[in-house]
Amino acid sequence: MRKLALFDLDNTLIPFDSDHAFGQFIAALGWVDAEEHRRQNELFYRDYKAGTLDLDAYLRFALAPIAGRDPAELDAAHAAFMRDVVVPQIHPAPRELVARHQQAGDLCCIVTATNTFVTRPIAAAFAVQHLIGIELERDASGRYTGRWIGTPSFREGKVVRTTEWLAGLGLGWSDFDQIWFYSDSINDRPLLEHATHPVVVHPDPLLAALAEEKGWPTLQLFT
Repeated sequence: MRKLALFDLDNTLIPFDSDHAFGQFIAALGWVDAEEHRRQNELFYRDYKAGTLDLDAYLRFALAPIAGRDPAELDAAHAAFMRDVVVPQIHPAPRELVARHQQAGDLCCIVTATNTFVTRPIAAAFAVQHLIGIELERDASGRYTGRWIGTPSFREGKVVRTTEWLAGLGLGWSDFDQIWFYSDSINDRPLLEHATHPVVVHPDPLLAALAEEKGWPTLQLFT
C-alpha cells in the first residue's frame, strides 16, 4: 500500500506562523521601520486567519525587506532566527508524527504558503526532504528580487503545486492508496478535500466548524 503524507507547516508542525515571526524578527534587526512593519504584518496576519488574505499584496510586503540583500547576510539572519525563535518552539509530538510516517515508508512533503527561504531550514529540522513553498526569484548575482516564481502554494495553489511536484517524481494522485494531509487553516480546505485522510491540527475557528461538519479528526500536538 502506497501512502502520501503531506503536512502544512505554520501552526501545524510548529506552534506559530514562521512568515509572521520572521517579519517580527527582521523588524527587531532594524531592516524595516519596526512600528509600521509590525502594524502591517499584524493586519495581513489577521486577514490570513480570516481566510481573506490578498496574497499578492502580502508577498510584495513580506519580500521587500530581503530583496537585494547580500545572501550571506540573509543566511546569518536566518541562522539566528532558527536558533532563537524556531528550534526552541519545536515540540516532540510533531516530530514524532512526521517520523511515524517516514518510518512507515510514506512519501512525506511539507506544503506551505510561506516562501522557501524562510521554510527550507525548518523542513530540514524535521528531516523532511521534500518541501513545497512559494519559490522566490533571484537575479544574476543570486540576490532575491522581491518577486516570486510560478503558482504560489496557497489555497488551490497547494493542490496545483503538489500535482506538479508529484509529476516531477513520475507520480500522480492515483498512485497512492492513502493521502494524508495535516493542517490548521481554512485556507487549506482545497488540499484537505483532496486528501483521503484529512486531519485538522489546532484548527482555526472556520476550519474547526468545517471539520465538525465533515467528521474530520482533530489532533492536538502542542499541549
